[in-house]
Amino acid sequence: MASTETSPQLASAPDSQFRFTLISILWFGALLFAAYWPVLTRLFNQWMNDEDMGHGLFVPVIASYIAWQRRDKVLAAAAKGGSWLGLVVVLYGALQLLVATLGAELFLARTAFIISLAGALLLLGGMATIRVLAFSLFLLLFMVPIPAIIYNQITLPLQLFASSVAETALNLIGIPVLREGNILELPSQRLSVVEACSGIRSLLSLSFLSLVYAYFFDEKKWMRAVLLVAAIPIAIITNASRVTITGILSEYKREWADGFFHTAEGWIMFMVALAALVITHRIINAVYHRVREGES
Repeated sequence: MASTETSPQLASAPDSQFRFTLISILWFGALLFAAYWPVLTRLFNQWMNDEDMGHGLFVPVIASYIAWQRRDKVLAAAAKGGSWLGLVVVLYGALQLLVATLGAELFLARTAFIISLAGALLLLGGMATIRVLAFSLFLLLFMVPIPAIIYNQITLPLQLFASSVAETALNLIGIPVLREGNILELPSQRLSVVEACSGIRSLLSLSFLSLVYAYFFDEKKWMRAVLLVAAIPIAIITNASRVTITGILSEYKREWADGFFHTAEGWIMFMVALAALVITHRIINAVYHRVREGES
């Protein structure tokens, strides 16, 4: 009778492949972080000091946690082998970093890290690994501040919209106000809707949280895109409401428009925006299930 025992060499082959892949990822990861260390440290400092990017500190943590949750699929995909195309992507990332360094362009330097990371995964694990980790890689984009030229083009319209809504609302409730651009002239004082009050901070944070929320609380992948789009008007309207409330409160007590009260109001309104996002999700799901029941 022929023996059915498995050869020890064949039995250890998957384990050897696994160890080789894991060691390769660790070594390549260490080299990648070493190469981009100046870029990453400067990015970390901006997270800690720029209030608009306060959420950036949590982005790599959450993206890594989601990747860790899918580690079995990642290892299974990586076992199929890598692709030399990843080396081309890594080299492109290095070239972009060089151009960014010579031109002092922070956005290009920071996105070069994400490109190089994707290239390393493609090189070591192949396209199957990229597909498994696609969502985590996409989330990493939210840790990079948007370019200053785009930032300025976004904040000014947001400032004007918030001040316009506040002007209309305050006049409707009987508080006279004269608006000049983003300046609100109230009977007791002048309120300036500055960049910090444009709503860009809550817009960026809420957009990131909308994707994370959809990932953990809804299995439908299309829901992530829907909530991401929904987060934009929610953040804008909530911020306009905040400016209006600031105008109302300042008429009763001037110091309520500054300092601790102003900061606390911002946190409260952000929680309101989160609640609105959750309610929007439930409404969309209710309509979705109603339509599915009608079709069946």
